[in-house]
Amino acid sequence: MAIYELSNELIFPNPELGEEDGLLAFGGDLSMERLLLAYSNGIFPWYNEGEPIMWWSPRPRFIIKPDEICISKSMRKIIRKSQFKVTFNNDFEGVISNCKSMRENNEGTWITDDMKDAYINLFKNGYAVSVETYLDDELVGGLYGVVIGRCYFGESMFSRVSNASKIALITLAEVLKEQNFEFIDCQVYTEHLESMGAKMVPFDEFKAMLHRGIYE
Repeated sequence: MAIYELSNELIFPNPELGEEDGLLAFGGDLSMERLLLAYSNGIFPWYNEGEPIMWWSPRPRFIIKPDEICISKSMRKIIRKSQFKVTFNNDFEGVISNCKSMRENNEGTWITDDMKDAYINLFKNGYAVSVETYLDDELVGGLYGVVIGRCYFGESMFSRVSNASKIALITLAEVLKEQNFEFIDCQVYTEHLESMGAKMVPFDEFKAMLHRGIYE
């Protein structure tokens, strides 16, 4: 296997030619055209400040099928209390800024300034969606991701109070289920998302879902 260096040409190598950990290529840019091409092929950027842009396509793929979101009994009680208010696309920049600052405070961030600007541009052009969770009119949690066709590619989430990001994810899954979305791409494994219904699927299955969601 090899790690490919991208040129100015808008093209990516076959994702199945990448490394075992999913690393496929480096270089290129974060233009809207390149990002849309990447996501349409199951590829996403993930790198640290000061590094070249790294492009990944993990195999197998960690996803949530909207109709398989797991809602615990305790979470159902919290939802019934209606303590939180959830909105869509009300404060995209606020969500991505919170995701960036939370990661900087805890573990360093892969949401570089260039990444932030690129996803705000996707949002302004209708290709990114945020979910906000409010408590007493304060933004306390949320998530954002890329939308192409009936595929949602989750990027990051944050929570400043318990369960705020879970509420956002559950609400997103319920809306996407109604709209017949194929999946929420979680990209890489976490125990937290597994507890909410995410699972690994073979890459061939992921590709088939990706094709249905975008082209059918």
